[in-house]
Amino acid sequence: MTGTAFAGEELDNRRRKLLFRSWHRGIREMDLILGGFADAGLATLTDAELDQYEHLLELQDADLLAWVTGTNPVPAAFDTPLLKKIMASRAA
Repeated sequence: MTGTAFAGEELDNRRRKLLFRSWHRGIREMDLILGGFADAGLATLTDAELDQYEHLLELQDADLLAWVTGTNPVPAAFDTPLLKKIMASRAA
């Protein structure tokens, strides 16, 4: 399966764009991690969390993947509850 199974029609424009960006990263592993997270939880994120998520999507896939997989420690500036949610969503 490639990409989201979540149609997203009930999402507002901002969330639809974030859903698309989550599934079209560049590294397939990050598509699956961020896309799966977006499918499951994007609709319930607060505006502040959406701001944080947009900021995370600007980062390099290699950095995000290293943090999420535990290969590299998460820098303090990015060690947020939202990133912890994303990391926890992998275990679910």
